[in-house]
Amino acid sequence: MLYESVMEGCHIMDKTTIPDGRGGVETVYVKGAPIDVAFSFNDSQSVVIANQEQVTDLYTLITRKNVVLQAGDIIKRDKNGSTFKIESDGDDSTPPEISALNMRQVRAKKW
Repeated sequence: MLYESVMEGCHIMDKTTIPDGRGGVETVYVKGAPIDVAFSFNDSQSVVIANQEQVTDLYTLITRKNVVLQAGDIIKRDKNGSTFKIESDGDDSTPPEISALNMRQVRAKKW
């Protein structure tokens, strides 16, 4: 499939806590499972207008069916370290079982 040819290495970022050295805790993100993602910058007219009004860049991310990203998940792009916050649930865009497409998509914004 064409989308598979443009997939890039990424990691899901796992949220965890560590001691802050002063008796409290600090929330940090650490590299979790590796995944492959195809990125598509959303450049529709309404998004371009929103971007001019200081709204964060919006993307459509395509993963394989067995990767289920959820709203609030964070992923990190391996090639440049960019991070993205998932804005929709991957469960909402799964092709039917009889489909040959091994993909699902989510919306994301730069984070």
